Amino acid sequence: MSGGTARAAANSPARILLVEDAETIRVAVESALTAAGHRVLARPDGGDLERDLVGFRPDVVILDVMLPGRDGFTLLNIVRSRSKAGLVIMTARDGVDDRLRGLTSGADDYVVKPFILAELVARVNALLRRLGRLPTVITVADLVVDPQAVIARRGDSDIALTATEFRLLHYFAENRGTVLSKTQILTAIWGFDAYDPNLVEVNISALRRKLDAHGPRILHTVRGIGYVLRDGSH
Repeated sequence: MSGGTARAAANSPARILLVEDAETIRVAVESALTAAGHRVLARPDGGDLERDLVGFRPDVVILDVMLPGRDGFTLLNIVRSRSKAGLVIMTARDGVDDRLRGLTSGADDYVVKPFILAELVARVNALLRRLGRLPTVITVADLVVDPQAVIARRGDSDIALTATEFRLLHYFAENRGTVLSKTQILTAIWGFDAYDPNLVEVNISALRRKLDAHGPRILHTVRGIGYVLRDGSH
């Protein structure tokens, strides 16, 4: 892929094919991925898989394992033989054997139900970034976050952040425009969801002070729900 073509691809919405038979999960995941700026085609089974691989040309395919008709592992093999799309297995089967089967069969990631939507979106975004389908540098209003260089900048000013503050800011930037709860943030940044929520408040307060010192507020509190990174004009 040429440089110009790669840049054009990275700037267009990524295409996600979601195959999940449970309607509540399918609708929730589709909504979360759409809110993250992706184009999503959601199917209740893999009956149209071969057609979708040609017509929709997904960048990432998310497959449930327990599906009516052909199961997720069968569909995984079809995707791998016919497409270069990234693959995420999504299942309630969390045994080591199941994980190894998925990963050794060609899956790029393995998400166990129940999962947090923000974490799934972050995993999909990370995969898209490895595939060159998302820009590495993220921009929100006048904020620029470069995870490879570990740099955060507002306008012409670099923002000095601790390692934890940078991880937190990067997580918000990856999920810009999405309201994230304290539980989601705890899980994504610290790796667990049963801990003192004051940990989130303290770190967000410190991060917000540093962001506000260089421009208008873009890290907002949504009372009773959580926090969101977005242009203050919205």
